[in-house]
Order: sequence, then structure tokens, then C-alpha cells
Amino acid sequence: MAALRDGTVDYPPSCGTLEFQITEFSEGSMTLSATPAEYQYNAFGSVHGGVVSTWLDSAMGYAIQTTLALGERFTTLDLNVRFIRPVTAETGIVLVTGLVEHRGRRTSTAQGELRDDRGKLLASATTTGIMFDAP
Repeated sequence: MAALRDGTVDYPPSCGTLEFQITEFSEGSMTLSATPAEYQYNAFGSVHGGVVSTWLDSAMGYAIQTTLALGERFTTLDLNVRFIRPVTAETGIVLVTGLVEHRGRRTSTAQGELRDDRGKLLASATTTGIMFDAP
């Protein structure tokens, strides 16, 4: 995570269109900053729910990833998102947080929030992940 944040390791290719970066993290916690842009809009003039969902999934997933042992991996089992307010380019930079609620032997749960720079809640989410050994 530090290497991603510091730029010594490249973000995955999908991050090029998602416009997010790691701002801070600790074990079980992750904060990303994201920049909403018009090219992410849906037909109704706001950032597409899939983009918002991916920001939240990324923050929660990275939070879970901070708890993994070397050689351990995980994938998302489910993702539940609540869209509370529209996100547009005018919203400005948003902060996306992920916090691990439970870290078990095979599964973990996390919660996520997307807030504007004034702290207003724009979307929230929960996820369950399953851990497995790397091949």
C-alpha cells in the first residue's frame, strides 16, 4: 500500500479511469481520494453508480488487503451500496474510506463511506470478502 501511495508501484490499469489514489492507511483501514469527472457521468448527469461502487469496493478491499498475510489473497463475495446524494464534477475531490469490521480465518467484512470535502455523506457500502492462498 505504501508503494502504491508513494508511486513506486503503479496502480492497476483500471485506476486510470477511476481517478483515485491512496491518501492514508493503517491495518484494517484505508482512505482514498477520488476526483469525479464528466466522462464518468451516466445519462442523468452525475457520476455513474458503477464508478461510485468501484471507489467504495476499492477502499474496502484495500482495507481488507492490509490485514492479509504474505501469500494470502481475497476476493469480494458481495457488495451492497447505498447512493445517498449525487456526485458530480462540481462536488470536487471526495474521500472514500474503508474500515474492516471483522477479519476471520476465511471471511472478512468491511464498511465504506464516500464523503465530500465538507464531510457530507454521499454514499455508503458494506462488503464481504473471502480469503484464499495464492497459487
